Amino acid sequence: MEARTKTIEGWLSMIGQGQLALPRFQRHEAWKADQIEGVLENILRVPSLPIGALLTLEIGDEELFHSRPIVGAPALSGRPQMHLLDGQQRMTAIWRSLNDSYDELSIFVELGDDDNEPEVEIKKRWERNGVRYPVWLDSAEQVLAAKLVPIHILCPGSAGEKRMLDWCEAAKADRATERRITNLRARVAAYPTPFLSLPVETAQETALDVFIRMNTSASPLKDFDIVVAQLEGAVGNSLHTMVDELRQSVPATQDFGRIEDLALAVGALLLGKPPLKKTYLEKDFGEGLASVWPEVCFGIERGIGFLRDEAIFAEKLLPTEVAVYLVSALWARVPQHGHDVEGRARTLIRKALWRASFTDRYLKTAATRGYSDHIRLAALIANRDATEQPELFDEVANPLPSPEELARAGWPGRRDRLSRAILAVSLHRGGYDFADGAKANADNIGRREYHHLFPVGVLGVERDSPYASRALNCALITWRTNRKIAAKTPKNYLEARAADAHLGEAEVRSRLESHMVPYDALIAGDYDAFIGARAQRVHGAMMRLCRGETLDQAQPTIGAIGASGSR
Repeated sequence: MEARTKTIEGWLSMIGQGQLALPRFQRHEAWKADQIEGVLENILRVPSLPIGALLTLEIGDEELFHSRPIVGAPALSGRPQMHLLDGQQRMTAIWRSLNDSYDELSIFVELGDDDNEPEVEIKKRWERNGVRYPVWLDSAEQVLAAKLVPIHILCPGSAGEKRMLDWCEAAKADRATERRITNLRARVAAYPTPFLSLPVETAQETALDVFIRMNTSASPLKDFDIVVAQLEGAVGNSLHTMVDELRQSVPATQDFGRIEDLALAVGALLLGKPPLKKTYLEKDFGEGLASVWPEVCFGIERGIGFLRDEAIFAEKLLPTEVAVYLVSALWARVPQHGHDVEGRARTLIRKALWRASFTDRYLKTAATRGYSDHIRLAALIANRDATEQPELFDEVANPLPSPEELARAGWPGRRDRLSRAILAVSLHRGGYDFADGAKANADNIGRREYHHLFPVGVLGVERDSPYASRALNCALITWRTNRKIAAKTPKNYLEARAADAHLGEAEVRSRLESHMVPYDALIAGDYDAFIGARAQRVHGAMMRLCRGETLDQAQPTIGAIGASGSR
């Protein structure tokens, strides 16, 4: 590599003319306001402080990678001269700040007592009814009165100079202020930025390897970023685009965490590899992921549909993240409309899902254990004569909790596996709201709150008391219902609910039973007896689900939640 230096003015000129671009596999903009502020202050100080070396790849007659412009820069009209491999976040912050292209931010330099150590001040902006607030930030006179100067008037070049002169005139700046601003502009333009340049003859594989090794600074690469680079280098496709298309075709993915991580994990399992960083760093993983991508999408669509059928509507109900990628990978290779095959697969996958939720199987080394279980589960689904069971199904190594253990489980809002499993099972019979009667589903689950069936005020304990805050004392209900219940005894708030809505006891009982809440035990007012009674109900449901059985006679079907799912 050749070490060189270029000024900020030179870099901005190249970006503006489309001569410096990003390889398409580069991740998206990731810097926060304090990082932007820091790099700008380093440039403006006297003496200036370094912002780190950049890494570029010179481009010859053909581009090794597809190009895209830096955010906020003009669209590319031809082949660039260089690709920026490392330093995207820094150069994006500099370009956008000096060209005023942040919608949500306005950036200023404070004209304090010491021009050698100017401070950068970032103001948040928002729009309402077509007006951008705070309004005074768009008034040159008011900004200067606050001893601030918008940083975009420091942009080098003739366009930046005109911008500065126009602003100074609007602000009615005196000569001394103009001189100070001119000095700051010169400081920005002349700031030297070192860079290492890979020559034109660099091989694609070498460029990718250097890119991965060099990106360890303020925003180091995630596993997904590395696979993006590998995949584009291997097959020329953009994983960013592929994931965006998956997100659009299966919008429910947004309810289950980062779709990028899910896609990598499902892809790894389908390739016969554990979903670990070590796997993702293999040089051929990107190409392998591309080869199974249709199955990844198919499996995620069917897997999330299956989770919803099992009353796991979103991440807040998800006992373990292993469940999502394990279930999705298993559904990926189950034939649609396979009748017996699909029915057997559904039973096995249901058993795997709920045993994963209720046992400690995945508390440690979850990825390798999930990989091991996937191999045997996939074999059982593919071959009805297969006999080797996954360790997940070993009742000695991975026992299910007793009713007493269920009774001790904590509050579901604290991301506890067993507590979330209990809550998800409790919705399996519909989870109808106490007030509006709406059935729990993927559309309304986000509007529901964790509610104490026996309010803490009734129990005479603090809100965070383990005695009151148990999974079996919890139900997911709407905000309005939760506020109306307040601190009334169960018997009192149920009577009030029935009277307000003109409901008979049978309907109130039915809505409670849909949460696996024993009505008689609840209104009796004996908290410990109620917990014991509900523990028995949930335990019975858990045992059936962990055998792969349904709780109702009718078999649920995978919902059509996205694309057609055709293979």
